[in-house]
Amino acid sequence: MSETVDKAFLEFLVKSLVDHPDDVRVDRKVDERGVLLTLHVNSSDMGHVVGRRGATANAIRSLVRIVGIKNDSRINLKIEEPEGSMRREHPMGAEGTL
Repeated sequence: MSETVDKAFLEFLVKSLVDHPDDVRVDRKVDERGVLLTLHVNSSDMGHVVGRRGATANAIRSLVRIVGIKNDSRINLKIEEPEGSMRREHPMGAEGTL
């Protein structure tokens, strides 16, 4: 599969959601398990990318997997937490982004 298809799709999708599109970076790594796309965004844009209770992140992952299926590839998405992001612990002890 062409590198530009999955990587370009993810970049386009995320740049459409965030306030700092110039800070969006996608790294692509291929191994025996498939393709791993690692997403880096500005710390102030994490809320836009993750969404409430992770709904936006799950939707992005689903769309990226569909692109992979159409191109005979297994794609996974990892969202890197930027330095200085506002992540808090869930009151009951489980990790979560609020």
